[in-house]
Amino acid sequence: MKRGLCLSLAVLALFAAPAARAQVPPSAAEYASYEGLHAASAKGDIAAIRRLAADKNRLNARDSYGRTPLMVAAYARQYESAAALMAAGADVDALERDRYDVVTIASVANDPKMLKLVLAGGAKPGQTTSPYDGTALIAAAHLGHVEVVRTLIAAGAPLDHVNNLNWTALIESIVLGDGGPDHIACLKALIDAGADVNIADGNGVSPLRLAERNGYDEMVRLLKAAGAK
Repeated sequence: MKRGLCLSLAVLALFAAPAARAQVPPSAAEYASYEGLHAASAKGDIAAIRRLAADKNRLNARDSYGRTPLMVAAYARQYESAAALMAAGADVDALERDRYDVVTIASVANDPKMLKLVLAGGAKPGQTTSPYDGTALIAAAHLGHVEVVRTLIAAGAPLDHVNNLNWTALIESIVLGDGGPDHIACLKALIDAGADVNIADGNGVSPLRLAERNGYDEMVRLLKAAGAK
């Protein structure tokens, strides 16, 4: 089946669904205005983090968007900051205004190093996050972040969680993917881990049919080999 014979279901979904609400990293102005632990976390000032974190009331302080210092460290890819904050007892499962946590922030940023760090620090791999009631695994599969998907699977993230768009991680790798090598690898990782290949979308359309509609031949082959109908 040729790719491109039908309009991408991902495009159709964007018209059918509410306007997408992605994560909101700190702006340059916010970084410049930060004080205390938020500033120290963004800059990687470990001495300041250790000093300020002694006041436990400051450890999980929020900026205007509800981001904690640990979230700012994740956005800034400040690994030592994140480690110091977690060592001081930072809340690894906190949610910001749009209900994103550090696991999802690292996953969307395609930052396996930060993801592994926060998971080792006790963060939940399968917390329900975002305005879509999704998970970090769904977001990573959607974006084709292969190492992140494999890391989350290994950490025990739920394979068959269904978000409020009625999509699983497996479905998102198809309908919001491009059918290329990264999304194929994400689909394969999910299948190999035991994800249910027959959970349909909200319209009752199976993953196999979705892949067929998009002309994603390799995904079709993988799904059929796994018993998809």
